[in-house]
Amino acid sequence: MGTDISGFLEYRVPQDDQDSIWYAAHGLSSLGEVRDYDAFGCLFGVRNYANFRPLAAGRGLPADASATVTERFAQLTEWYGEDGFHGTTWITWAEVKAVDWDEPAEKPDSRLHQFRQTSSGLRLTGKAAWSGDAFAEAAGLAAGEVREWPEGSEWLVGDTLYRSVTIRRRNAITETGEWQPVWKAMKELAEQHGDENVRLVVWFDD
Repeated sequence: MGTDISGFLEYRVPQDDQDSIWYAAHGLSSLGEVRDYDAFGCLFGVRNYANFRPLAAGRGLPADASATVTERFAQLTEWYGEDGFHGTTWITWAEVKAVDWDEPAEKPDSRLHQFRQTSSGLRLTGKAAWSGDAFAEAAGLAAGEVREWPEGSEWLVGDTLYRSVTIRRRNAITETGEWQPVWKAMKELAEQHGDENVRLVVWFDD
């Protein structure tokens, strides 16, 4: 079973004489499909197979969440109970803007990267925590054994190259990838309300 993300973009209008109220702007689902485990791990520490230092993990539901988000959470809790979703957290546009996209993960990806040789060089074909009996024999693994491999370790099995790779944040969330509509919407809201006054609230379900 896979893990999916849900959430809302929120904004607030700063006011001098009273607490600012957060409002929901967009549902995350309206900005495209964003099921991507590398991004989940990089941003929120969920399905963090790539071993990033998460940017905004485990913060919970904001105490001042918008009425839309609060009502949605009450509905989800009624339907599924508190165990029906997990990983609730949030991140501001100011934090996203400050990300060092060249920062590497803290250690190599838990999944070996699989490559095939093509006329234009090696092409990534997948990632896997377990790569079958042929790989196990080549790497000297016992049946079902999983190990952490040093960066750059590699094995050629048939026409597939298996390599241990440490990825960077920009590999997890690319400049042209599926998270760009989310960043674009947050940027537009921030231009009106300020970077600290725009945030993404998310939660996950399996």
